[in-house]
Amino acid sequence: MQNRLPRDPVMLLGVVNTKLRDFYGSLDEMCEDMQISRAELESDLKTIDYEYDAGRNQFV
Repeated sequence: MQNRLPRDPVMLLGVVNTKLRDFYGSLDEMCEDMQISRAELESDLKTIDYEYDAGRNQFV
């Protein structure tokens, strides 16, 4: 799934939030464009207690 994203959850968090801030209006848009699984991404970030906040368009 995440062949273009870091496997380490902390590094992943930084990359994903930066991409959401700079390039995408929503998590769904980013996942579709990057062809990655939203469920897997959310699961990976939940391991470090982060969840997607649609209102902020970032993981918090």
